[in-house]
Amino acid sequence: MSRDFAEKRLNEEQLKQVMNLYGEYLIRLAFLYVKDWAVAEDIVQEVFIAYYRKSSQFEERSSLKTYLSKIAINKCHDHLRSWKNKRSYLTEAMGQLVSRAQTPEEAFDQHSAQAVLMRNVLELPIKYREVVLLYYYQEFTTKEISRLLSCSENTVKTRLRRAKVLLKDKIDSEEWEGLLDEQI
Repeated sequence: MSRDFAEKRLNEEQLKQVMNLYGEYLIRLAFLYVKDWAVAEDIVQEVFIAYYRKSSQFEERSSLKTYLSKIAINKCHDHLRSWKNKRSYLTEAMGQLVSRAQTPEEAFDQHSAQAVLMRNVLELPIKYREVVLLYYYQEFTTKEISRLLSCSENTVKTRLRRAKVLLKDKIDSEEWEGLLDEQI
């Protein structure tokens, strides 16, 4: 086995360790920016590829977590500025407005209500926002969320209840029909 191959193999093993250690955190971070789980996962893949290619540039002036987070944030900004993102957002919005199942007025009302709801969710403190996003939008179970956030399942349930109380004051009860009475 050549020396170059052994060094590269070592770097791949190190990269796997870094991915296992910071992968979920970076996906959650990216999701808070791009609001799409699949896009967040793609961005995190790009982060790890960039780190693998340029790991020698890491000067250890900050922690590796901070360094990778900065790369992720920059990639999220790049994605949000990209024409591809804007075009897909406009295409989706136009598709919803032209839907045969609803009149344009109904589609607009529904979209407006969803936008208000999402804006209110995104205004929640981060510890409540992340559990709401993971539970209601990404459909993770409380057990899965507790593993993702490294906290107890009861903590996740408490945060969901408190988030609903905070949202209750801001959102018309019809917006989340049945949400407030739902058992977690």
